[in-house]
Amino acid sequence: MSKPSSFCKFSIRFPQIIAMVAFVWTAECRRAEEFGQQLWSVGDGAPGGCRAYAADLVQFGGVSDGVTSNTKAFRDAIANLSQYASDGGSMLIVPPGRWLTGPFNLTSHFTLFLQEHAEIVASTDFDEYPIVEPLPSYGRGRDTTGGRYSNFIWGSNLTDVIITGENGTIDGQGQFWWDKFHKKELDSTRGYLLELMHSENILISNLTFINSPAWTLHPVYCNNVIISSVTVLAPVDSPNTDGIDPDSCSNVLIENSFIVSGDDCIAIKSGWDEYGIRYGRPSEHILIRGVTCISPDSAVIALGSEMSGGIQDVRAENIVAVNSEAAVRIKTAVGRGGFVRDIFVKGVSLHTMKYVFWITGNYGNHADDHWDPDALPEITRINYSDFFAENVTMVANLQGIEKDAFTDICISNVTAELSAKPKKVLWNCSLVEGVSSYVSPKACDELPENGKPCDYPTIPLPIESVRVGQCG
Repeated sequence: MSKPSSFCKFSIRFPQIIAMVAFVWTAECRRAEEFGQQLWSVGDGAPGGCRAYAADLVQFGGVSDGVTSNTKAFRDAIANLSQYASDGGSMLIVPPGRWLTGPFNLTSHFTLFLQEHAEIVASTDFDEYPIVEPLPSYGRGRDTTGGRYSNFIWGSNLTDVIITGENGTIDGQGQFWWDKFHKKELDSTRGYLLELMHSENILISNLTFINSPAWTLHPVYCNNVIISSVTVLAPVDSPNTDGIDPDSCSNVLIENSFIVSGDDCIAIKSGWDEYGIRYGRPSEHILIRGVTCISPDSAVIALGSEMSGGIQDVRAENIVAVNSEAAVRIKTAVGRGGFVRDIFVKGVSLHTMKYVFWITGNYGNHADDHWDPDALPEITRINYSDFFAENVTMVANLQGIEKDAFTDICISNVTAELSAKPKKVLWNCSLVEGVSSYVSPKACDELPENGKPCDYPTIPLPIESVRVGQCG
Protein backbone atom coordinates (compact mmCIF):
# COMPACT_ATOMS: atom_id res chain seq x y z
CA MET A 1 0.00 0.00 0.00
CA SER A 2 1.35 3.44 -0.89
CA LYS A 3 1.86 6.00 1.83
CA PRO A 4 -0.89 8.63 1.87
CA SER A 5 0.50 11.95 0.72
CA SER A 6 -1.20 13.72 3.59
CA PHE A 7 0.85 11.80 6.18
CA CYS A 8 3.72 13.56 7.89
CA LYS A 9 7.06 11.79 8.12
CA PHE A 10 10.00 12.92 10.20
CA SER A 11 13.45 11.60 10.81
CA ILE A 12 14.85 11.04 14.31
CA ARG A 13 18.41 11.36 15.53
CA PHE A 14 19.19 9.61 18.80
CA PRO A 15 21.96 10.85 21.06
CA GLN A 16 23.92 8.22 22.99
CA ILE A 17 22.26 9.20 26.25
CA ILE A 18 18.52 9.23 25.63
CA ALA A 19 16.81 12.09 27.37
CA MET A 20 15.40 14.30 24.65
CA VAL A 21 15.32 13.44 20.97
CA ALA A 22 15.76 15.93 18.18
CA PHE A 23 13.93 15.37 14.94
CA VAL A 24 13.63 17.14 11.60
CA TRP A 25 10.31 17.48 9.83
CA THR A 26 9.95 17.48 6.08
CA ALA A 27 8.45 20.61 4.59
CA GLU A 28 4.94 19.29 4.09
CA CYS A 29 4.33 18.68 7.82
CA ARG A 30 2.45 21.77 8.84
CA ARG A 31 0.80 20.32 11.97
CA ALA A 32 3.97 18.95 13.52
CA GLU A 33 4.43 21.53 16.25
CA GLU A 34 0.84 21.36 17.48
CA PHE A 35 1.64 18.42 19.73
CA GLY A 36 4.63 16.88 21.48
CA GLN A 37 5.42 13.23 21.13
CA GLN A 38 6.41 11.21 24.15
CA LEU A 39 9.59 9.21 24.23
CA TRP A 40 10.16 6.36 26.60
CA SER A 41 13.08 4.03 27.10
CA VAL A 42 13.23 0.87 29.22
CA GLY A 43 16.64 0.33 30.80
CA ASP A 44 19.32 0.31 28.14
CA GLY A 45 16.91 -0.67 25.39
CA ALA A 46 16.00 1.33 22.32
CA PRO A 47 13.46 4.10 22.87
CA GLY A 48 9.85 3.83 21.91
CA GLY A 49 7.14 6.36 21.29
CA CYS A 50 8.71 8.54 18.62
CA ARG A 51 6.67 8.04 15.48
CA ALA A 52 7.69 8.40 11.85
CA TYR A 53 4.17 8.97 10.52
CA ALA A 54 1.22 11.00 11.75
CA ALA A 55 -2.34 11.32 10.49
CA ASP A 56 -5.42 13.30 11.45
CA LEU A 57 -8.75 11.52 11.95
CA VAL A 58 -10.36 13.98 9.53
CA GLN A 59 -8.22 12.51 6.75
CA PHE A 60 -10.21 9.29 7.13
CA GLY A 61 -13.62 10.95 7.02
CA GLY A 62 -13.99 11.79 10.70
CA VAL A 63 -16.73 14.24 11.68
CA SER A 64 -16.61 15.90 15.10
CA ASP A 65 -20.25 16.86 15.61
CA GLY A 66 -20.97 14.32 18.37
CA VAL A 67 -23.74 12.74 16.28
CA THR A 68 -22.12 11.27 13.18
CA SER A 69 -20.60 7.82 13.72
CA ASN A 70 -16.82 7.72 13.34
CA THR A 71 -16.47 3.97 13.82
CA LYS A 72 -15.32 3.48 10.23
CA ALA A 73 -12.98 6.49 10.41
CA PHE A 74 -11.20 5.20 13.53
CA ARG A 75 -10.94 1.65 12.21
CA ASP A 76 -9.75 2.76 8.77
CA ALA A 77 -7.22 5.15 10.27
CA ILE A 78 -5.67 2.57 12.58
CA ALA A 79 -5.71 -0.12 9.88
CA ASN A 80 -3.80 2.20 7.56
CA LEU A 81 -1.38 3.36 10.22
CA SER A 82 -0.64 -0.19 11.32
CA GLN A 83 1.40 -0.73 8.13
CA TYR A 84 4.08 1.55 9.61
CA ALA A 85 4.63 -0.50 12.77
CA SER A 86 7.94 -1.78 11.40
CA ASP A 87 8.80 1.49 9.65
CA GLY A 88 9.08 4.00 12.47
CA GLY A 89 5.60 3.68 13.93
CA SER A 90 2.63 6.02 13.63
CA MET A 91 0.37 8.45 15.45
CA LEU A 92 -3.34 9.14 15.07
CA ILE A 93 -4.24 12.69 16.04
CA VAL A 94 -7.77 13.34 17.30
CA PRO A 95 -8.52 17.07 16.89
CA PRO A 96 -10.85 19.14 19.09
CA GLY A 97 -14.51 18.15 18.92
CA ARG A 98 -16.83 15.29 19.93
CA TRP A 99 -15.99 12.13 18.01
CA LEU A 100 -18.75 9.54 18.42
CA THR A 101 -17.56 6.00 17.67
CA GLY A 102 -18.08 2.34 18.32
CA PRO A 103 -15.30 0.09 19.62
CA PHE A 104 -11.91 0.03 17.91
CA ASN A 105 -8.60 -1.81 18.31
CA LEU A 106 -5.16 -0.28 18.62
CA THR A 107 -1.95 -1.45 16.95
CA SER A 108 1.76 -1.71 17.84
CA HIS A 109 4.29 1.12 17.71
CA PHE A 110 1.36 3.48 17.79
CA THR A 111 0.26 6.65 19.58
CA LEU A 112 -3.35 7.74 20.02
CA PHE A 113 -3.10 11.48 20.67
CA LEU A 114 -6.09 13.57 21.78
CA GLN A 115 -5.60 17.27 21.33
CA GLU A 116 -7.00 19.77 23.81
CA HIS A 117 -10.83 19.74 23.83
CA ALA A 118 -10.94 16.47 21.89
CA GLU A 119 -13.51 13.95 23.15
CA ILE A 120 -13.80 10.36 21.98
CA VAL A 121 -17.37 9.35 22.86
CA ALA A 122 -18.55 5.74 22.99
CA SER A 123 -21.52 4.81 20.87
CA THR A 124 -24.67 3.58 22.59
CA ASP A 125 -25.63 1.50 19.57
CA PHE A 126 -25.94 -1.92 21.21
CA ASP A 127 -25.21 -3.67 17.90
CA GLU A 128 -21.69 -2.22 17.83
CA TYR A 129 -20.65 -4.30 20.86
CA PRO A 130 -20.32 -7.99 19.90
CA ILE A 131 -19.92 -10.70 22.52
CA VAL A 132 -16.31 -11.78 22.97
CA GLU A 133 -14.67 -14.61 24.88
CA PRO A 134 -14.19 -14.29 28.65
CA LEU A 135 -10.69 -13.84 30.00
CA PRO A 136 -9.01 -17.23 30.50
CA SER A 137 -8.05 -16.39 34.10
CA TYR A 138 -11.72 -15.67 34.90
CA GLY A 139 -13.50 -18.44 33.00
CA ARG A 140 -16.62 -16.33 32.54
CA GLY A 141 -17.74 -12.74 32.50
CA ARG A 142 -17.50 -10.84 35.75
CA ASP A 143 -21.16 -9.79 35.82
CA THR A 144 -22.65 -13.10 34.70
CA THR A 145 -21.83 -16.41 33.07
CA GLY A 146 -20.67 -16.57 29.47
CA GLY A 147 -18.74 -13.99 27.51
CA ARG A 148 -18.65 -10.23 27.65
CA TYR A 149 -19.52 -7.31 25.47
CA SER A 150 -16.69 -5.79 23.50
CA ASN A 151 -14.49 -3.30 25.28
CA PHE A 152 -14.54 0.22 23.88
CA ILE A 153 -10.83 0.71 23.13
CA TRP A 154 -8.66 -2.36 23.20
CA GLY A 155 -5.82 -4.39 21.73
CA SER A 156 -4.00 -7.68 22.18
CA ASN A 157 -0.40 -8.82 21.66
CA LEU A 158 0.82 -5.26 21.15
CA THR A 159 4.10 -3.54 21.94
CA ASP A 160 4.98 0.14 22.29
CA VAL A 161 1.52 1.69 22.64
CA ILE A 162 0.98 5.25 23.87
CA ILE A 163 -2.43 6.75 24.65
CA THR A 164 -1.95 10.38 25.53
CA GLY A 165 -2.72 13.96 24.64
CA GLU A 166 -3.41 17.43 25.92
CA ASN A 167 -5.95 16.33 28.55
CA GLY A 168 -8.52 15.24 26.02
CA THR A 169 -11.39 13.04 27.19
CA ILE A 170 -12.52 9.48 26.52
CA ASP A 171 -16.18 9.12 27.50
CA GLY A 172 -17.72 5.65 27.85
CA GLN A 173 -21.30 6.96 28.17
CA GLY A 174 -21.72 4.51 31.01
CA GLN A 175 -25.25 5.54 31.99
CA PHE A 176 -26.54 3.53 29.03
CA TRP A 177 -24.89 0.39 30.45
CA TRP A 178 -25.58 1.10 34.14
CA ASP A 179 -29.30 1.40 33.48
CA LYS A 180 -29.39 -1.91 31.62
CA PHE A 181 -27.31 -3.55 34.35
CA HIS A 182 -29.64 -2.39 37.11
CA LYS A 183 -32.70 -3.48 35.12
CA LYS A 184 -31.08 -6.90 34.47
CA GLU A 185 -31.39 -6.39 30.72
CA LEU A 186 -27.85 -7.58 29.92
CA ASP A 187 -27.16 -11.20 29.02
CA SER A 188 -23.39 -10.76 29.19
CA THR A 189 -20.80 -8.84 31.18
CA ARG A 190 -20.25 -5.16 30.46
CA GLY A 191 -17.07 -4.30 28.57
CA TYR A 192 -14.36 -2.01 29.88
CA LEU A 193 -13.46 1.46 28.67
CA LEU A 194 -9.85 0.58 27.81
CA GLU A 195 -8.36 -2.92 27.92
CA LEU A 196 -4.97 -4.05 26.63
CA MET A 197 -4.14 -7.75 26.76
CA HIS A 198 -0.89 -9.71 26.35
CA SER A 199 0.94 -6.46 25.60
CA GLU A 200 4.09 -4.67 26.72
CA ASN A 201 5.60 -1.20 26.87
CA ILE A 202 2.39 0.75 27.40
CA LEU A 203 2.10 4.42 28.36
CA ILE A 204 -1.24 6.03 29.24
CA SER A 205 -0.96 9.69 30.25
CA ASN A 206 -2.42 13.18 30.29
CA LEU A 207 -6.02 12.22 29.56
CA THR A 208 -9.38 12.17 31.31
CA PHE A 209 -11.47 8.98 31.27
CA ILE A 210 -15.11 9.28 32.28
CA ASN A 211 -18.24 7.16 32.65
CA SER A 212 -16.90 3.71 31.92
CA PRO A 213 -19.52 0.95 31.58
CA ALA A 214 -17.57 -1.00 34.24
CA TRP A 215 -13.81 -1.09 34.97
CA THR A 216 -12.11 1.92 33.40
CA LEU A 217 -8.44 1.11 32.66
CA HIS A 218 -7.71 -2.62 32.54
CA PRO A 219 -4.27 -3.79 31.47
CA VAL A 220 -4.33 -7.59 31.69
CA TYR A 221 -1.47 -10.07 31.09
CA CYS A 222 0.79 -7.08 30.36
CA ASN A 223 4.38 -6.09 31.13
CA ASN A 224 5.89 -2.62 31.50
CA VAL A 225 2.86 -0.37 31.98
CA ILE A 226 2.96 3.30 32.98
CA ILE A 227 -0.25 5.17 33.83
CA SER A 228 0.63 8.76 34.65
CA SER A 229 -1.23 12.02 35.14
CA VAL A 230 -4.68 10.71 34.28
CA THR A 231 -8.07 11.65 35.67
CA VAL A 232 -10.69 8.93 36.01
CA LEU A 233 -14.24 9.99 36.86
CA ALA A 234 -17.46 8.08 37.44
CA PRO A 235 -20.48 8.77 39.66
CA VAL A 236 -19.87 7.37 43.12
CA ASP A 237 -23.05 5.28 42.85
CA SER A 238 -22.19 3.77 39.45
CA PRO A 239 -21.74 -0.03 39.48
CA ASN A 240 -18.26 -1.58 39.32
CA THR A 241 -16.60 1.46 37.80
CA ASP A 242 -13.12 0.70 39.16
CA GLY A 243 -10.55 3.30 38.19
CA ILE A 244 -7.35 1.41 37.33
CA ASP A 245 -7.14 -2.40 37.51
CA PRO A 246 -3.78 -3.99 36.67
CA ASP A 247 -4.61 -7.68 36.28
CA SER A 248 -1.92 -10.39 36.06
CA CYS A 249 0.55 -7.66 35.08
CA SER A 250 4.24 -7.15 35.86
CA ASN A 251 6.23 -3.94 36.17
CA VAL A 252 3.50 -1.33 36.55
CA LEU A 253 3.71 2.32 37.59
CA ILE A 254 0.57 4.30 38.47
CA GLU A 255 1.34 7.87 39.45
CA ASN A 256 0.11 11.45 39.79
CA SER A 257 -3.52 10.67 39.08
CA PHE A 258 -6.97 11.62 40.40
CA ILE A 259 -9.78 9.08 40.61
CA VAL A 260 -13.44 9.33 41.60
CA SER A 261 -15.11 5.95 41.42
CA GLY A 262 -18.21 3.93 42.17
CA ASP A 263 -15.92 1.06 43.17
CA ASP A 264 -12.24 0.67 44.06
CA CYS A 265 -10.05 3.47 42.78
CA ILE A 266 -7.23 1.01 42.12
CA ALA A 267 -7.75 -2.76 42.26
CA ILE A 268 -4.89 -5.16 41.68
CA LYS A 269 -6.12 -8.53 40.40
CA SER A 270 -4.83 -11.84 39.03
CA GLY A 271 -7.72 -14.11 38.11
CA TRP A 272 -10.69 -15.78 39.73
CA ASP A 273 -10.77 -19.06 41.67
CA GLU A 274 -9.76 -22.21 39.76
CA TYR A 275 -9.36 -20.26 36.52
CA GLY A 276 -6.84 -17.85 38.01
CA ILE A 277 -5.04 -20.69 39.79
CA ARG A 278 -4.73 -22.61 36.52
CA TYR A 279 -3.65 -19.56 34.50
CA GLY A 280 -1.08 -18.83 37.19
CA ARG A 281 0.14 -15.34 36.28
CA PRO A 282 0.63 -13.04 39.29
CA SER A 283 0.46 -9.29 39.45
CA GLU A 284 3.85 -8.17 40.69
CA HIS A 285 6.41 -5.36 40.87
CA ILE A 286 3.84 -2.58 41.03
CA LEU A 287 4.40 0.99 42.27
CA ILE A 288 1.55 3.41 43.05
CA ARG A 289 2.43 6.97 44.03
CA GLY A 290 0.91 10.42 44.10
CA VAL A 291 -2.70 9.23 43.69
CA THR A 292 -5.80 10.95 45.09
CA CYS A 293 -9.03 8.96 45.44
CA ILE A 294 -12.69 9.52 46.27
CA SER A 295 -14.70 6.31 46.65
CA PRO A 296 -17.38 6.39 49.39
CA ASP A 297 -18.31 2.71 49.07
CA SER A 298 -14.99 1.08 48.22
CA ALA A 299 -11.24 1.12 48.69
CA VAL A 300 -8.52 3.47 47.64
CA ILE A 301 -6.28 0.48 46.88
CA ALA A 302 -7.75 -3.01 46.78
CA LEU A 303 -5.85 -6.27 46.43
CA GLY A 304 -8.33 -8.80 45.03
CA SER A 305 -10.82 -10.14 45.35
CA GLU A 306 -9.77 -11.87 42.12
CA MET A 307 -6.24 -12.72 43.27
CA SER A 308 -5.97 -16.44 42.53
CA GLY A 309 -2.85 -16.06 40.39
CA GLY A 310 -1.12 -14.21 43.21
CA ILE A 311 -0.19 -10.61 44.04
CA GLN A 312 3.29 -9.72 45.26
CA ASP A 313 5.79 -6.90 45.55
CA VAL A 314 3.35 -3.99 45.55
CA ARG A 315 4.44 -0.58 46.82
CA ALA A 316 2.31 2.50 47.37
CA GLU A 317 3.34 5.89 48.71
CA ASN A 318 2.07 9.45 48.97
CA ILE A 319 -1.60 8.56 48.69
CA VAL A 320 -4.52 10.89 49.54
CA ALA A 321 -8.12 9.81 50.04
CA VAL A 322 -11.26 11.80 50.80
CA ASN A 323 -14.66 10.33 51.72
CA SER A 324 -13.67 6.75 50.95
CA GLU A 325 -14.52 3.44 52.57
CA ALA A 326 -11.01 2.08 53.24
CA ALA A 327 -7.45 3.07 52.50
CA VAL A 328 -6.20 -0.43 51.73
CA ARG A 329 -8.37 -3.51 51.47
CA ILE A 330 -7.28 -7.11 50.90
CA LYS A 331 -10.20 -9.19 49.62
CA THR A 332 -10.02 -12.97 49.44
CA ALA A 333 -11.83 -16.17 50.44
CA VAL A 334 -11.64 -19.92 50.72
CA GLY A 335 -11.37 -21.23 47.16
CA ARG A 336 -9.33 -18.31 45.88
CA GLY A 337 -5.94 -19.93 46.46
CA GLY A 338 -3.05 -17.73 45.34
CA PHE A 339 -1.27 -15.29 47.60
CA VAL A 340 -0.97 -11.65 48.61
CA ARG A 341 2.50 -11.01 49.99
CA ASP A 342 5.20 -8.40 50.24
CA ILE A 343 2.86 -5.41 50.26
CA PHE A 344 4.29 -2.05 51.35
CA VAL A 345 2.20 1.11 51.80
CA LYS A 346 3.47 4.35 53.37
CA GLY A 347 2.72 8.04 53.47
CA VAL A 348 -1.09 7.99 53.37
CA SER A 349 -3.37 10.93 54.24
CA LEU A 350 -7.04 10.12 54.82
CA HIS A 351 -10.03 12.40 55.35
CA THR A 352 -13.45 10.98 56.29
CA MET A 353 -13.14 7.21 56.16
CA LYS A 354 -15.10 4.21 57.32
CA TYR A 355 -11.96 2.12 57.83
CA VAL A 356 -8.26 2.77 57.61
CA PHE A 357 -7.28 -0.91 57.20
CA TRP A 358 -9.54 -3.69 55.99
CA ILE A 359 -8.72 -7.34 55.33
CA THR A 360 -11.58 -9.62 54.35
CA GLY A 361 -11.16 -13.39 54.39
CA ASN A 362 -14.76 -14.24 53.57
CA TYR A 363 -15.25 -12.37 50.31
CA GLY A 364 -17.30 -15.09 48.56
CA ASN A 365 -18.69 -14.50 45.07
CA HIS A 366 -17.19 -17.50 43.24
CA ALA A 367 -16.91 -17.91 39.48
CA ASP A 368 -18.92 -21.16 39.55
CA ASP A 369 -19.53 -24.24 41.69
CA HIS A 370 -16.20 -25.87 40.80
CA TRP A 371 -14.00 -23.87 43.15
CA ASP A 372 -11.69 -25.88 45.39
CA PRO A 373 -12.50 -25.68 49.12
CA ASP A 374 -8.90 -26.67 49.85
CA ALA A 375 -7.51 -23.73 47.89
CA LEU A 376 -6.60 -21.38 50.74
CA PRO A 377 -4.94 -18.02 50.05
CA GLU A 378 -1.60 -17.09 51.60
CA ILE A 379 -1.71 -13.57 53.04
CA THR A 380 1.62 -12.55 54.56
CA ARG A 381 4.22 -9.81 54.88
CA ILE A 382 1.81 -6.89 54.79
CA ASN A 383 3.40 -3.57 55.81
CA TYR A 384 1.56 -0.29 56.48
CA SER A 385 3.36 2.79 57.83
CA ASP A 386 3.05 6.56 58.17
CA PHE A 387 -0.73 6.94 57.97
CA PHE A 388 -2.66 9.97 59.17
CA ALA A 389 -6.45 9.77 59.16
CA GLU A 390 -9.15 12.11 60.39
CA ASN A 391 -12.89 11.63 60.84
CA VAL A 392 -12.57 7.84 60.93
CA THR A 393 -15.41 5.52 62.00
CA MET A 394 -13.23 2.47 62.66
CA VAL A 395 -9.47 1.97 62.51
CA ALA A 396 -9.24 -1.62 61.31
CA ASN A 397 -11.31 -4.66 60.45
CA LEU A 398 -8.88 -7.55 59.93
CA GLN A 399 -10.45 -10.96 59.40
CA GLY A 400 -8.45 -14.03 58.41
CA ILE A 401 -9.66 -17.53 57.60
CA GLU A 402 -10.12 -20.46 59.94
CA LYS A 403 -7.00 -22.72 59.74
CA ASP A 404 -5.43 -20.10 57.47
CA ALA A 405 -4.32 -17.17 59.62
CA PHE A 406 -3.00 -14.09 57.81
CA THR A 407 0.54 -13.57 59.11
CA ASP A 408 3.39 -11.10 59.43
CA ILE A 409 1.23 -7.98 59.37
CA CYS A 410 3.05 -4.83 60.43
CA ILE A 411 1.39 -1.46 61.13
CA SER A 412 3.51 1.45 62.33
CA ASN A 413 3.35 5.21 62.89
CA VAL A 414 -0.40 5.56 62.44
CA THR A 415 -2.66 8.24 63.88
CA ALA A 416 -6.40 7.91 63.37
CA GLU A 417 -8.61 10.70 64.66
CA LEU A 418 -12.15 9.45 65.25
CA SER A 419 -15.41 10.76 63.88
CA ALA A 420 -18.14 12.17 66.08
CA LYS A 421 -19.85 8.76 66.09
CA PRO A 422 -17.18 6.08 65.91
CA LYS A 423 -17.75 2.36 66.22
CA LYS A 424 -17.55 0.97 69.75
CA VAL A 425 -14.91 -1.53 68.60
CA LEU A 426 -12.15 0.40 66.86
CA TRP A 427 -9.99 -2.63 66.04
CA ASN A 428 -11.73 -5.85 65.07
CA CYS A 429 -9.08 -8.55 64.57
CA SER A 430 -9.36 -12.31 64.25
CA LEU A 431 -7.17 -15.00 62.71
CA VAL A 432 -4.39 -12.49 62.01
CA GLU A 433 -0.86 -12.26 63.38
CA GLY A 434 1.69 -9.47 63.39
CA VAL A 435 3.04 -6.42 65.20
CA SER A 436 2.38 -2.71 65.58
CA SER A 437 4.39 0.32 66.56
CA TYR A 438 3.36 3.85 67.54
CA VAL A 439 -0.27 3.35 66.58
CA SER A 440 -3.13 5.44 67.97
CA PRO A 441 -5.71 4.31 68.92
CA LYS A 442 -3.84 1.31 70.23
CA ALA A 443 -3.88 -1.75 67.97
CA CYS A 444 -5.65 -5.01 68.80
CA ASP A 445 -3.97 -7.71 70.88
CA GLU A 446 -3.20 -9.73 67.74
CA LEU A 447 -0.78 -6.96 66.71
CA PRO A 448 1.30 -6.31 69.86
CA GLU A 449 3.59 -3.29 70.14
CA ASN A 450 7.21 -3.97 69.19
CA GLY A 451 8.60 -0.43 68.85
CA LYS A 452 10.01 -0.96 65.34
CA PRO A 453 9.03 0.62 62.03
CA CYS A 454 7.62 -1.55 59.26
CA ASP A 455 9.73 -2.45 56.26
CA TYR A 456 9.70 -0.51 53.01
CA PRO A 457 12.05 -1.55 50.18
CA THR A 458 14.95 0.68 49.19
CA ILE A 459 15.85 -1.05 45.93
CA PRO A 460 13.86 0.52 43.05
CA LEU A 461 11.50 -1.53 40.96
CA PRO A 462 12.41 -2.17 37.30
CA ILE A 463 9.64 0.15 36.06
CA GLU A 464 11.35 3.05 37.84
CA SER A 465 14.23 2.84 35.35
CA VAL A 466 11.91 3.80 32.52
CA ARG A 467 12.60 7.30 31.25
CA VAL A 468 9.79 9.32 29.75
CA GLY A 469 10.48 12.52 27.86
CA GLN A 470 9.54 14.37 24.70
CA CYS A 471 10.68 13.58 21.19
CA GLY A 472 10.84 17.25 20.48
